[in-house]
Amino acid sequence: MYPLISLFMVDGFAFSGILCLTGWAGFLPDRPREDRAERTVRPVGSVSCPQLGPAPPPRTSVSLVVDGASFLSRVCRAACQALVRLQFGKPAFPSFRPWYVAQSKHAEARELMRSGALLFFSHGQQNSAADLSMLVLESLEKAEVEVVEELLESLAKLFSLMDPNSPERVAFVSRALKWSSGGSGKLGHPRLHQLLALTLWKEQNYCESRYHFLHSSDGEGCANMLVEYSTARGFRSEVDMFVAQAVLQFLCLKNKSSASVVFTTYTRKHPSIESGPPFAQPLLNFIWFLLLAVDGGKLTVFTVLCEQYQPSLRRDPMYNEYLDRIGQLFFGVPPKQTSSYGGLLGNLLTSLMGPSEHEGEDSQDDGSPIELD
Repeated sequence: MYPLISLFMVDGFAFSGILCLTGWAGFLPDRPREDRAERTVRPVGSVSCPQLGPAPPPRTSVSLVVDGASFLSRVCRAACQALVRLQFGKPAFPSFRPWYVAQSKHAEARELMRSGALLFFSHGQQNSAADLSMLVLESLEKAEVEVVEELLESLAKLFSLMDPNSPERVAFVSRALKWSSGGSGKLGHPRLHQLLALTLWKEQNYCESRYHFLHSSDGEGCANMLVEYSTARGFRSEVDMFVAQAVLQFLCLKNKSSASVVFTTYTRKHPSIESGPPFAQPLLNFIWFLLLAVDGGKLTVFTVLCEQYQPSLRRDPMYNEYLDRIGQLFFGVPPKQTSSYGGLLGNLLTSLMGPSEHEGEDSQDDGSPIELD
């Protein structure tokens, strides 16, 4: 109890006073109930706080050895609420974390940090809330917790409450995605990407939302966001380019199903696109044919298609780079040979010796080298 008392001696506001204020005075184990009554402290059963709700039922005794973790959690939450209301600043939430971690109570520590972060967010204390949110991630990382839906939703909730312009939010999402990948080296769990994309979409941060949709499996959500993005920020002449870029990038990530869903949903729901196929926009017809060609896997069809639609593909210089990668992934097109030497000398040496073995091995890598931003 002595460390707990010292943590809440704020501006002369003693720990016992906080307990009385928050309705937890009856949990003090060092004095009989009759003695407390003589000191004009009412029994817990009759103590209530209008803002915090009724106090818990009376207890005749409390064992700090058996019930210490839950006791500290309840006292910490109650005292923190009083401190926030009285504007005493940040309470000692992080000071309790080593006590839990030392006993391998990672789940209890994580829940304490999470509830504290939510409390601070509700009172507009962004810096303190962000600190506690990072401690939640630290607990997940050190405890090597399995990635489950509940934890992903909890992290997404904390992310949604952070100030969109704060640097802490960038650090938080980076660490959260790294943890959710489970050490596999991937770019994060698809479900977490989806939850982040939905939050950013609500904030009308369409560019970052599109990035996270690309790494999720929510093709329909991505299409709906792109329809809103196009109608709100784009020109009428660019309605086909919004979906074309998304489809090509999904294919570069070897996600054929999401690419097809995005194209079908977008062309059906966009108010400026007439029903098709065929479509009035040549680029949309190209994307439609491309999806059919990917299912067929015939290189000749892919080659003729790219040649015939070059005028439309020149509208964005990235299109041909995407198509080079798609050709490698779905049609067996060999990658472009790049010399490990530079300049004119490198070209001469390559023509004399041929491509190196290392370049041939690197070309088989399935990772996409193309930026999808």
